[in-house]
Amino acid sequence: MVLFLSGGFVSSDTTLEQSTWTIRQIWMLTVACCAVALVVAAMAALNTALPDLARDTGATQSQLTWIVDGYTLTLACLLLPAGALGDRYGRRELLMFGLLVFAAGSSIPVFADEPSWIIVSRVISGVGAAFVMPATLSLLTAGFPPAQRARAVGVWSGVAGSGAIAGLVVSGLLLEKWSWHSIFVSLAVVSVLILVVSFTIVTSKDTEATPLDLPGTALIAGSIGLFVLGMIEAPARGWLDPVVLALLVGGIAMAAVFSWVELRTRHPLLDVRLFANRAFGSGAASLTLQFLATFGLFFLIVQYLQLVLDYSPLQSALALMPIAVPVMALSVVAPLLIPRIGLRALTATGVAFLGTGIALLTRLDASSTYAEVCVPLVVAAIGLGLSTTPATAAIVSNAPDSKQGVASAVNDATREIGSAIGVALAGSILAAGYGNHVQPAVDLLPEPAKEPVSGSLAAALHVAEAAGPQGAQLAEFAREAFIKGMDQGALTLAAIMWVSAIVLGFWAPGRQRD
Repeated sequence: MVLFLSGGFVSSDTTLEQSTWTIRQIWMLTVACCAVALVVAAMAALNTALPDLARDTGATQSQLTWIVDGYTLTLACLLLPAGALGDRYGRRELLMFGLLVFAAGSSIPVFADEPSWIIVSRVISGVGAAFVMPATLSLLTAGFPPAQRARAVGVWSGVAGSGAIAGLVVSGLLLEKWSWHSIFVSLAVVSVLILVVSFTIVTSKDTEATPLDLPGTALIAGSIGLFVLGMIEAPARGWLDPVVLALLVGGIAMAAVFSWVELRTRHPLLDVRLFANRAFGSGAASLTLQFLATFGLFFLIVQYLQLVLDYSPLQSALALMPIAVPVMALSVVAPLLIPRIGLRALTATGVAFLGTGIALLTRLDASSTYAEVCVPLVVAAIGLGLSTTPATAAIVSNAPDSKQGVASAVNDATREIGSAIGVALAGSILAAGYGNHVQPAVDLLPEPAKEPVSGSLAAALHVAEAAGPQGAQLAEFAREAFIKGMDQGALTLAAIMWVSAIVLGFWAPGRQRD
């Protein structure tokens, strides 16, 4: 009997009777997971250090934004070209090159810590991360036989899904004893260590050595870059701002031109016909939606923990740890469920659970206990664990073996695009909801206090603290306004996930038999 996912098939007997991993395979999986954990952790690590960094360097709010987003934007732009180069020149070699660039970029703030140099550091680190991330997954899909590949992808997915939390926790621990420089030092040191051990794993590449599609490379890098930049600017400028609209429309237009060019190129960077494959297309869409919801959830809950429940950055990072356990456990188990249940059931159920977990945020208030906070986090984590590995497996198993670097880059790019959309959407709705609900208090304040109080809860709490005992009522009112804005953001994200679960339930292929 053969079970298959629309375009790729696997023997059920082979799936049930997988052979034991060799020492070499386990070591390759370990190195790949360490590398992907590093680049994912680097996305979130600096969030806990921004207040200290701003105080020590005098960085403006705009510079702080680019210290965080410069890494993400560069990474998203270069993923597909980097994956293609790995297929052509060797995946291990590109992994090592990326680690070297990442280490060099992370080292810059140790010697030059002006805000402009920190931004340069993050951009260079993003270039390195773009070569590392697709190489880690493509090494596994090329280095493991089909019967063992799904389990390896499951472990990789679990590590990639929980890496951001690890970044927050480790950076919080570092800041307990050292300055924010220690985060950059640790990123550089770990990168060098992984680079050294990377010499011990085997490489793989496309034996045909097809030429690099330069027009496609330029178009897709520009498309993703413009779109992600538009999403980054939307919360600050507004969704109808001409610059934001130009960036978003420009990114979509370049994506359309990219598709047109790729259909007429003999050796395309990405064969866009793959998206017509139901498993590949629904897997890519599912990952985008999962990370839209997950990073939207992170954006809301971290601020709630710190500003409403008064957690420290380290406490808030540790509070998110319950997410990692179900994600890791279910990511490992999911490959065993795919041939028995099918992509459709796992994807639709996981996305629906993710939406339900986010909707449960509306049950939190200013007096909620940590146990009450854990409930939505665990429910959302169950959904993420059920749906992430099947989506990744659907992408890599329905792409040619010679193009695993590009397939891995598609997997990574969907995560980055979804993350950018999720933060922008949650941030915009939260800001609008908070502003509307805090307005009655703003109307009663003196003129100098109106703008900061209406701008954010953090600023409102600062004004309330400066006002002494009289500010307690303002702080309480502002927290309630924030919670109402958070509820609006959570319900919007949840509704998107529930509708998406229905769509994916029809789109994704089910369990089929030959």
